[in-house]
Parts: sequence; C-alpha cells; structure tokens
Amino acid sequence: MRLGIDIGGTKTAAVAIGDDGAVSGEVRMPTGFGAEAVVETALRTVERMTRIEGVEASAISSIGIGIPGTVDAATGLVTHAVNLGLEGLDLGPRLADRLGVEVRVENDVKAAALGAHHLLGAADGVAAHSMAYLNLGTGLAAGIVIGGRLLRGGHGVAGEIGHVPVDPSGVTCACGQRGCLETVASGSAVARMWPTADPEPARALFAAATAGDGRAVDARDRFLAGVAAAVRLLVLATDVDEVVIGGGLSALGDRLGDGTRRILNGWAAESAFLASLDLASRVRVIPLGFPAAAVGAALVGEPPWPKS
Repeated sequence: MRLGIDIGGTKTAAVAIGDDGAVSGEVRMPTGFGAEAVVETALRTVERMTRIEGVEASAISSIGIGIPGTVDAATGLVTHAVNLGLEGLDLGPRLADRLGVEVRVENDVKAAALGAHHLLGAADGVAAHSMAYLNLGTGLAAGIVIGGRLLRGGHGVAGEIGHVPVDPSGVTCACGQRGCLETVASGSAVARMWPTADPEPARALFAAATAGDGRAVDARDRFLAGVAAAVRLLVLATDVDEVVIGGGLSALGDRLGDGTRRILNGWAAESAFLASLDLASRVRVIPLGFPAAAVGAALVGEPPWPKS
C-alpha cells in the first residue's frame, strides 16, 4: 500500500493506493500551523489511514507528501511555505525516522500534476504523453508532466509561471515584481478586481457578469484573458498535449473552461500561428473534488526517486 498526503494551508487530505493503482481510502483533517504541528498532522494522518485500512504501518511501502512552498525533492527539505509557518523543515527525514517508512516530499502543485495525469489517464483509458496542470487557487502555478515524469527543472521552479510579468503597469505582486500573471488570473486577483462579502468572490463575479453588470463583465473577461494567457504560455514553452485546470477556481466548471476557450479562439481568429496550435482544444477543467494532489503525492513516494 502506498500512502499520499496532501498538506494544505488549512486542511490535509490523504489517500491509500493499492498495487493495482486503485484508490482505496481517504482521510481529511485540519492542518496545524508551524513545523511541529505539521509533522504531528502528518503522523496523525498516517495513524488514521492505517486504522481505516486495517493494517499496520509496516504494510505501507512508501509515503509521499505534497506541500506548498519550495521543496527539495531529493532531501525532503521544505522552505518558503509561508501559509504553514515553515522555513527550513526537513519534513521527509523527520517523518521517515518516526515511521520507519521511506518518505518523499514534493511541491503540492507538482504532485497534483502527477495525480491528475494518472487519474485522467485511468478515466480515459490512455494518458496524454505530456500535460500541464494549471492550479488556480489563491495564487497561480503549474506542474508539468512529460512522459509520465515530473519536470522539475534545474532548481525545482519549473512551472512557476504565476510570477511571469505580463503587465509592466500592473499591480505589485507578492513576489515583489509588477504585473505578474498571478495578479490577473488567480483567486486573489478576482478578490481584488471584484470586492464582495461573498465567501466565493469568483462565483459572485461570474454571476454578476451573467446578469449583465458591465463592470463584472470587464473583470470576468480580464480574469479569463489571464487564464488564457497562462494556457498559451504553457503550450508555447512546453508544447504539452493538454492543459488541465485545477485548484479552487476549477469549481467554476464549464464557465471557466468555456470562457477560457472563447478567449483562445478569439486570439486564434487574429493569428494564423495561434490557430495552428489549436490551444482551445487542449484545455480541460477537472471535476470538483478530484483528489489529484493526494494521489500525486502517493505516486511521488514511489521509486525511482530524484538523485541528490
């Protein structure tokens, strides 16, 4: 049995995967804040999963963890995970010492990319050779899978397209640059462009646009153009077969997918080059509740592992 744990800023989700690749169990619990609390959350998750599955910890062949922040996949070191209060936590080695099981750690979006590639391939009967997973949450980032393997890059930042500047006169990004893609195509961007008391600003924005509010239409289309720009960037940089959109904003479903394709088709009508790429046909929005990150974490825990 392989165990995958997705440690998020507020909640942790885990799945067990059997030898046949089928997901056999699922656990959810709140995530603690700070290094010690995160370690204890992971340990409690493993304990609960073994109880549900009715097995001893020794039955777990590997454990993979997806977590926000900068992750050294070879050493299991996590840095810059601000929402979890982590800076320099050797999460992989600490859990391996406590559990006596090999533990591998990966950035959560990269893990989700691997999980989405696996699950969609199983659902379709064949996996795309190459896929980019575009995570639209509070921020924006991507994970890239080529031939079934993650593309990490030389320093582990492959796919961090949210911090590619697209508007020199735009607002200042949290990273310190101005006009990053994340400032126009993310949950935080929507909340800034469409202030509302609704706990789901994106849903409120799209509803207002559908009702004919001109300001909402402008804000919605600016957001969709940002998402379309992210799709275009990923395809031009990596020529992936599919761009799969996930994250919290994927709850918009067809409104997000159809709107993004509308923008891409509009660009294609003005550019023979973009028309030749057929970007719109490469876009896919995953269903709500899709356990991509936890499943990907379980796959990350499998050998072969990255070399240090």
